[in-house]
Amino acid sequence: MGHDAKGPGTAGPGAEDPRRRIPRTDRLLALPEVAAASGAMGERVVHDLVRAAQDRARRGEIAPEDVTAAVLASLGEHSASTLRPVLNATGVIVHTNLGRAPLSAAARQAVQDAAGYTDVEFDLATGARSRRGAGARAALLAACPAAEDALVVNNGAAALLLATTALAAGREVLWSRGELVEIGAGFRLAELVASAGARVREVGTTNRTHASDYRDALTAGTGGDPGSAAPGPGAQPAPADEPPVGAILKVHTSNYRIEGFTSEVGIAELAALAHEHGLPLIADLGSGLLRPETALPDEPDAASALAAGAGVVITSGDKLLGGPQAGILLGRREVIARLARHPLARAVRADKLALAAIEATLAGPVPPVLTALRTDPDTLRERTDALAARLGGRTIAHDGRVGGGGGAEVPLPGWAIALEEELAAELRTGDPAVVGTVQGGACLLDLRCVPAEDEDTLVGAVAAARERLRVREDRRRPERASAQDAEQDPGR
Repeated sequence: MGHDAKGPGTAGPGAEDPRRRIPRTDRLLALPEVAAASGAMGERVVHDLVRAAQDRARRGEIAPEDVTAAVLASLGEHSASTLRPVLNATGVIVHTNLGRAPLSAAARQAVQDAAGYTDVEFDLATGARSRRGAGARAALLAACPAAEDALVVNNGAAALLLATTALAAGREVLWSRGELVEIGAGFRLAELVASAGARVREVGTTNRTHASDYRDALTAGTGGDPGSAAPGPGAQPAPADEPPVGAILKVHTSNYRIEGFTSEVGIAELAALAHEHGLPLIADLGSGLLRPETALPDEPDAASALAAGAGVVITSGDKLLGGPQAGILLGRREVIARLARHPLARAVRADKLALAAIEATLAGPVPPVLTALRTDPDTLRERTDALAARLGGRTIAHDGRVGGGGGAEVPLPGWAIALEEELAAELRTGDPAVVGTVQGGACLLDLRCVPAEDEDTLVGAVAAARERLRVREDRRRPERASAQDAEQDPGR
């Protein structure tokens, strides 16, 4: 048949097999650069890179003499983690898909310092065990004096789970129908609460809930209504000597708004009703403000909620607080102590890195999230105009957003650079990765969340993306020309 049965990289009769010239694994691993990378990236990762380069030579994709260079080149393209740094040019400040809040320089340093052994539960002066996360707790109480105590867990959902488990397991939680929030990936808070062994008792309607709805539920006895969620698998009926309701829950609808013919009950009125019946009021604010923020005057904050009478306030660390992923519980001393003593608190506690980052975020300079939120539109316009001129783009009006379940539907007036639409994919897959948005047939780059010191990096990324597009287009031209010639001359 005339076919060569030999696989790629094989040699003919009498010729030396070039695969014999591929450097041995032990020799490649012994190279100083490779050995150093093993210490930083891990032996398995480096060994896989060496094997991949050798396999390329065996398939004939590179010459055996180029294996060493291929290995060294691959070391600079890989790290021990698959997570890649990204320049956020979307204009969305708390971008969940991009890791929510970027840490401040102070918080990053604190995380690095805490990565090794640290005194997270140890008193260096006395040599005795100390309270875990005392520094983060002190920083939270200093930032929110309205709180008598604070507790940090691993995220906001864990905080709500702990609060409802410790305060209302086996009993009912009163909750307005208009606040039954679903967040990303179909995650429903009501199902979380039910999993804690509590029964969600819905009050009011989707658009209007009144104080009388809560009052009627408190005096009507058990059983809920047809719309109530089923109790969780661990639910037990309330003891005969305990009231059927364990807590009242107020949830901020941070990722949507209900407008028009609406009514809701504020925290102060709910707190008075809760205190009248000896119940705790749980206020889940979600978005992370500890104090009122002028840029978001309608966004609730922990200090105001506590001053209005909430027994415990829940908020997130990696949203408008500007810190790491964490669930923060602030409230009355006896309520927080009850939560901290519950066995579930151990399962959801925050690690030392999150505790260090929270403390540094609160004690350090203004975090990047708040800097971006408070960006002056005129200053942003100046930056955008200057960079648009460097990139050969044009400046257009572009509203930023808070994102991450905060400031729902609140526009942040600003500007963006409009470039060629086909750059969007190239920028996302480049190094560094740049994520913008595609609107109106253009790739938009919003500088709100891009630090000024990264502008040159952004310019370089755009230039590299355009070059990759140009090279790809140059390769396509001969292919298209050849195809056109074949169509014109079928006998070729």
